[in-house]
Amino acid sequence: MTMRFLRAGLQTSVQDLGRFGLMRYGISRGGAADPMAMRLANLLLGNPMDNPVLEVTLAGPTIEFEDEISVAVVGAHFELTLNEESVGCNEVLQIRRGDILSFGQLLSGARAYIAFSGAMDLPKVFGSCGSNLLGRFGGVNDRAIQRGDSIRFSRIKSVAHRRLEEHFQLKYTGHPQLRVITGAEAHCFDKQAVDDFYNQAYQVSAQSNRMGVRLSGSALDTEEIPQQISSGLCPGTVQIPPDGQPIVSFVEGQTIGGYPRIAHVISADLHMVGQLKTNDRINFLQVTQEHAREILAGKFRLLEQLRAELSG
Repeated sequence: MTMRFLRAGLQTSVQDLGRFGLMRYGISRGGAADPMAMRLANLLLGNPMDNPVLEVTLAGPTIEFEDEISVAVVGAHFELTLNEESVGCNEVLQIRRGDILSFGQLLSGARAYIAFSGAMDLPKVFGSCGSNLLGRFGGVNDRAIQRGDSIRFSRIKSVAHRRLEEHFQLKYTGHPQLRVITGAEAHCFDKQAVDDFYNQAYQVSAQSNRMGVRLSGSALDTEEIPQQISSGLCPGTVQIPPDGQPIVSFVEGQTIGGYPRIAHVISADLHMVGQLKTNDRINFLQVTQEHAREILAGKFRLLEQLRAELSG
């Protein structure tokens, strides 16, 4: 079975959970910007949670299907049509030969994930099928999807119609609170700078992408901070450059950096960074590492609960 892109969307790409164990070689983890939404979409179809999906950013594609398959769209809320009839996110859609799935207006969030009841016939690069858009490798022809591209599927299975119950559906606002743990160089900032970091709402800059999310607000004082030796970075690290405006390293971010690290977004909240768009506002809340682990464990328990309910 093949699907063909009649319209590509703004930035549509193949993603999975990314590449692990390669940051020491300068290769970023990559993968889905909102892995929680990706996992939920796959669970709806009875797939492994790391099954490759399409990541749709801000403006979605129009896709024509050659044959039958089931799909699910989870994450950012888009208006969707199947053969020009309105259909919903967060449920299994039954696709038949010649059907056309179209994305319309974005209503909330920034990125949606299209999962499929089959396997994309794509090669793995460094252990992943996902597109590294900045590195230009992986996915379809080492880039984002373009109009006229096609993807073949194998091992297609039949999946009954079902939908995510309301309490499993992800909700996105334009002003989320991101929980963080203390960064390695937080002690380099004076008390006023730290207070300013936690007590203000930052605005998301238009210069944000999968590499990093740039924020603007009242600049933090960095004049007395000593020069830093470049150190490791990973998705969620919050650095403060000389202009005092935070940068949240993201899934295709640099693996090392020389700016002081004031905080780190906890793993359980990192998926919300993937749903930020220009002019959204965020604020940070400090938590302990122990609490961060408990929150993450709770989210994975929720996923296992959903898996059990769907397979029962």
